[in-house]
Amino acid sequence: MYTTANESRKPIRERAKSERLETRVTKEQKELFQRAADIQGRSLTDFVISSVAEAAKQAVQEHDIVILSARDRAVFVEALLNPPEPSNKLRAAARRYKQKMGV
Repeated sequence: MYTTANESRKPIRERAKSERLETRVTKEQKELFQRAADIQGRSLTDFVISSVAEAAKQAVQEHDIVILSARDRAVFVEALLNPPEPSNKLRAAARRYKQKMGV
């Protein structure tokens, strides 16, 4: 589902909601959810939607961190095993370092 520029500027409550999500819960779960919503002064629907959205964002973020870490590790290991030739800038920096340090 894509949003237009005008839709993304609207407050979330004003955007048309075209999707529906249904679930079955136990009586105890619903009572717990309702109690938490009441404590926060929110409707049950608002509480459930915001809680699920936050959990989803966290799950995606944790997944992406693992994926990026694996990719970064592979790039790092490749650079260690097959280092590129030093560039002219790196060679010049090494010369300046050696001159300053008297090496």
